[in-house]
Amino acid sequence: MNQLTENILKWTGSTRKRIIIGISGHGAAGKTTFATELLAALNKKDVNYLNTDPYIISSGVRKHARIDYSYGNENHSFKMTACHPAAHHLPALERDVQMIRQGLDLLTIDAPYSKSMLIDSKKRISIVEGMAVAFTNPELYDLNIYFYTDDETELARRMDRDVLERGTDKEYLLFSHNQRRIQYKLFMHPYSERFDIIIKSSDQGENIEKNSFEFYG
Repeated sequence: MNQLTENILKWTGSTRKRIIIGISGHGAAGKTTFATELLAALNKKDVNYLNTDPYIISSGVRKHARIDYSYGNENHSFKMTACHPAAHHLPALERDVQMIRQGLDLLTIDAPYSKSMLIDSKKRISIVEGMAVAFTNPELYDLNIYFYTDDETELARRMDRDVLERGTDKEYLLFSHNQRRIQYKLFMHPYSERFDIIIKSSDQGENIEKNSFEFYG
């Protein structure tokens, strides 16, 4: 990952044009960690950061949106998770990214877990990170990076994060994990093909499976 970060730093430093980097992937695949590290490497005081979690339709609404789907010759019915494109306010996100592209100031959505912040037009580089990025027009971004992981790694990381840190009920997490992964494979992972860089992460490290990002510095 150090080489990728280094190439991005060289690329962003080689031009004065406005740059927007989109980073997406499933919940515990490592996208937020990478975005945070990239933000620090780029000097976060000079970079805008837009987390797309506030564009997710609230779980209080989604729990009433039960969807039917088939996977592995079995029929399933479960509440819509954030792996489904309909779970996001995509037109609002695309509008806001276009405003960044046009060099306009905007305030991010105020949420209980994320206070509203200014996206400053004077900052040349912007990082847009979150699951919703996968479902938006890839042409909105100058570079698209996608993270994913396998079922077992995802469960282990969610157990550490959601149960130990957020207090989620362990039994419910185990019950919902299988359906979340099925919805991910059906409704989200196919969008990864539109990304410039695809990275599979695991406890053994990260493996870049696709890299069409070309920078000759």
